[in-house]
Formats: sequence, structure tokens, C-alpha cells
Amino acid sequence: MKTLYRQFIVTTIGIMVMSAGIGFLITNEYYHNVTKEQIDATNVTIAEEITDYIEASDNLDLDEYLTTISNIGYKVYIINESGYEQFFGEKYKEKNLSEAAKEKVLEGNIYHGMLEYPKKFFITGFFANELRNTVGLPFKYNGENYGMFLRPDINLLFSGVHTVLAGLIISIALISLIAMVFVAKQLIKPITQLTEATKQISRENFNLLLNINRKDEIGQLARSFNLMSHQLQENDQARKEFISNVSHDFQSPLLNIQGYADLLKSSSISDTQRLAYTTVIEDETKRLSNLTKQLLLLTSLDQSSRTILRNDIALDRQLKEVTAKYMWLIQELNMDIYYNLSPIHYFGNESLLENVWENLLSNAIKYNTENGSIDISLSQTEKDIMIIFQDSGIGVKEDELPYLFDRFYRADTSRTKEGTGLGLSIVKDIVELHGGQVQVESKWQEGTTFTVILPVK
Repeated sequence: MKTLYRQFIVTTIGIMVMSAGIGFLITNEYYHNVTKEQIDATNVTIAEEITDYIEASDNLDLDEYLTTISNIGYKVYIINESGYEQFFGEKYKEKNLSEAAKEKVLEGNIYHGMLEYPKKFFITGFFANELRNTVGLPFKYNGENYGMFLRPDINLLFSGVHTVLAGLIISIALISLIAMVFVAKQLIKPITQLTEATKQISRENFNLLLNINRKDEIGQLARSFNLMSHQLQENDQARKEFISNVSHDFQSPLLNIQGYADLLKSSSISDTQRLAYTTVIEDETKRLSNLTKQLLLLTSLDQSSRTILRNDIALDRQLKEVTAKYMWLIQELNMDIYYNLSPIHYFGNESLLENVWENLLSNAIKYNTENGSIDISLSQTEKDIMIIFQDSGIGVKEDELPYLFDRFYRADTSRTKEGTGLGLSIVKDIVELHGGQVQVESKWQEGTTFTVILPVK
């Protein structure tokens, strides 16, 4: 398997080699187009100074003088018209100077062997220890025409400083490579931890935290991973609680239906008992049906793409229509209902919002007191539409208020009442789908107020 660590090292080495290669080619082109001409001109100037000094000096010992020149870093080869030739300094590897070049210099011309040297890599061109890779100048000595061919002695020119610099370059390259390997290892280490952590997540082990304290992108990734792990742990716990609650809420009515169905099989029960048992079975069946519908609605809301079908709704008329459905129950419980509804239109999902009003109204009826009252108001500001359901019922304890909108939550005061614990959760989800919010205020034994706030736009 190709690990990221190996890929990083291979890529780093590849970049270094490629950079060296490209740098070499650029340097080579610069040498042939610029530097080589400068080197040739520099050596011609030096050779001119030497020949001028020879011609201007009387009683000069030529051999001794040229030996001195060779000792300070130059290779010298001289010839004259009589066929005399002599080398000074280190030997040339190849003595491949053409006769034409010799004749050219003896005739008084300058030989540009460095400039005219065949175009090769600058390492082989500049360092080529060949006689033709020289500059040649004519001069006179003791009345006879001479030719001098000269080039630097690379071995002498490359002093200890040059060796130190070469060592420095090699050391930098090696240290850079080692540092890259170390950095790569440090970079890959947290990624390896993340990989192992994701494997644990896939095994549903959400109780883990990455201890990666960095301020770069990897640190941000680790913090996001920890946040995700924590959220997954909460979701997993919520899922288990949800399944447990659903199972319990289904199991209870099913057991009642089964128990009373068994009692109905008895031939000894009276008609009054039979009617009571069938009534219980009917109520439990309705309870199961209502629970199923609410679960389906919650599933639909959870899977919503946050895009709902909207149309124009006359909210005041819709609220009156919802109230009319429950008017028989309100009258039966001898409750008073009051309206304060402004004629307001809203662009939303009609069936979903009707579900909101039904849940809030049924709660106001269910948890109200005998001869109690319900106030429903509808008003609008520049930015919001507010729908308020206020009852004079039993209220909710202060410590229970934060949990009212949790799924399957039922306050202690309401456990004796029929319900699934899903109604207010559905209300919250629908209102938030419309970009709004729902608020609740309650005082124990005084009543509860639910406020739905919908954005005008």
C-alpha cells in the first residue's frame, strides 16, 4: 500500500532532483550564452598583460617568469617559429591543439579556444583539461615570434574555500532531506491517528477524543472530528432513547388491546363490561393510530430537504377553522375561548401549520382546568407574525420547561393524560422549517403560554 508518508518522501526527493536538473540546465544555458564569453575575455586580458610584460622587459628569463605564472594558478604552453615548444605548470590531459591554431597565433592573431570550445555541459566545458580549451596570443621575445596558450589551472584555483562551499551545499541538501523526512513524519502522525479514530467510529465507538493540539489545518480537522464524535455520541444516545420510547409507547396500548381482547372471549361478562372493554380497545387503537401518524410526520420532517411547498394562507380563518373542530370538546368541558385575530395572510405550508395549531390547541384543552379559558391572538409587526395560545391550566414546573420540545418527553403533571410526547416536538420542527421559532412561558398551577413567531419574509 502506498502510504502518504512514503509518497511525501518520494515527492520531496523528486522535487529536489527535478529542481537540481532544471537548475543545471538553466545554469548551462547561462554559461554558454553569457559566462563562457566573459571567461574567454578575462583570460585574453590576463594573457595580454603577461605578453606585454614579456615584450617590455629587458633581459627577462622567459622560462623562470612563465614558471612563476604557472605557480600562481595557470597552465602555459609556448611555441616559436623555429619549432620550439615548452609547457609550464600541470600537464594537459589532451594535447589536441591543431596546427592551424598554432599558425594563427604565430601570424599575430588571437586564439579564442575557450569561446569556440564545442557546446557541452558547462561542467565538461569549463573543466575540460585540453590544450585546445585555451586562449592564445602572439608576442615577441629576443626578436623572434612566439605564441602563448594559457588557461587557468582548476586544481589550484579551487582552494580550500571552494571545498568548504561545496561541502556546505551538500550538507544543506542532506539536512533539508532529513528535515523533510522528520516534518513528513510529524505531519503524517496525526493523520494516522485520525484514520484509526475513524475506524473506531465505524465500529460505533463514539466515546473517544483526539489529543491533537495544533493550530494549523490538521488541528482544525482534529477539533472538527472531536465535535463530530461528540455529536454522533449524542445522536446515538438519542436514537437508542427514541427506539426505547417508541417501543414502550407501542407496547403499552398493544398489551391493553391484547388483555381486553382476551377478556372479551369470556362468555360470563355482562353487556356493560363488554361495552367498556371494547371502548378501551377502541381508545387504544386510536392512540396507536395517532402515534403512528405522528412518527410518520416526524420522519417526513427529518428527511425534509428544508424546501416545503408554500401557498398563501389566511391565518385568522385557519385558526378559527381549527378551533371549530374542537368546539364540542371545549363546550363539554365548559371552557371559555377568546379570540383576538387580525386579518393576516402568510405564505407557508397550509397542512403543516394546521398541525401546529391543532397540537397547541389540544394541549391547551387537555391540560386546562374545569371552567378554564383559552386565549388565541394573532398580530403582526414589521418583521414578524405572532400567534399566541394562552390557557389557564395546570401549567408546567420551571425545571421541566427546557425539555418540553424533546421527543417523547412528558412532564410529571401530564403523565396521567393521553399523549405521545411528540406533539410539541412536531410543532418546533414545523415552525423552524418555516424559519420561525416557538417560545413557551408557564407558571405552576396558573397556566401556560405558547408563542409562535413566523418571519414576514
